[in-house]
Amino acid sequence: MDDCSIGEKVAFLRRPEAYPAERPARVEVIETHMSWVFLTGRHVYKLKKPVRYAFLDFSTLAARGRDCTAEVRLNRRLAPDTYLGAIPLNRDAAGRLNLDGDGDTVDWLVQMRRLPAERMLDQVIREGRLQEVDLERLGARLAAFYAGCEPVALTAEGYRHRLLETVRGTLEALLESVPEQDRARIERILQAQTALLKEAPALFDARVAQGRIVEGHGDLRPEHVCLTPEPVVFDCLEFNRELRTLDAADELAFLAMECERLGAPEVGRVLFRVYGEHSGDWPEARLLAFYKCGQACVRAKLALWHIFELPRREWEPWRAKAAEYLALADGYIGSGQVPRFSPPAGP
Repeated sequence: MDDCSIGEKVAFLRRPEAYPAERPARVEVIETHMSWVFLTGRHVYKLKKPVRYAFLDFSTLAARGRDCTAEVRLNRRLAPDTYLGAIPLNRDAAGRLNLDGDGDTVDWLVQMRRLPAERMLDQVIREGRLQEVDLERLGARLAAFYAGCEPVALTAEGYRHRLLETVRGTLEALLESVPEQDRARIERILQAQTALLKEAPALFDARVAQGRIVEGHGDLRPEHVCLTPEPVVFDCLEFNRELRTLDAADELAFLAMECERLGAPEVGRVLFRVYGEHSGDWPEARLLAFYKCGQACVRAKLALWHIFELPRREWEPWRAKAAEYLALADGYIGSGQVPRFSPPAGP
């Protein structure tokens, strides 16, 4: 059955009495582009919206059920004690909704243990509480994760082609969205990225040959890292395998770039040192600069895409965020008449 409206489901899940086993005093509610998230005192429940995009399809009950199961399975790789399972939202014979009780299933939710908000990496950075030992634990945890990932089978040429298509697609989308004054910057970034791919193919081919392209997390941002004594990394990109298939160094570079944006460049330095010590993998600085640049451009594109879903009065913060990411991307390029990625960029 899939004839219960999303509004009816959300209204039910907002109510504390929807969670009789826990009996929370209140329920916090967060809406994202793809989900509704309900937070009780001890747990988090994620309800996927019945949406369809080019990169995902949650439009049917069966698809949402499959994705909830996949989300639990994939996230248990880095958060084994956090993801409790996929639970059904049911409706009984009297038409009443309930969680994991009697009746027909009208939707599925992912249930998680609630993590301490004050230990999220982005919050710790903003409040100036970051300790090197936290990063060393995180680096060791991620190195072990990547060591346990099977290399993805692909050719070196196929990997470079994929990177080139991503670069071109991202920057062409940005050219359609940015103000005129930003176009030269985007052209410069495009020139630099395509030049490195064409002129230094061995840099990328070595990553394939070494088995560094894996099915990773896919969305390794500071807000998805909890710095508990055993670090927890959650909310992986479960709905699209291709998007979470990438170089381990690319994923770490993404996290480093996001932390640089928050004013914590030391995160990348420590993470890559610890990762290298555990893995024996020491990616070249210009490769990391290339990856950071590409990730910053993707985040700029996503920020601008938010504008299309919002009233004009809410555009400015997203435009500002896109400009911030583009400035970061530009900074990873060396200066000169023909821009290149600068080896001293480092992690």
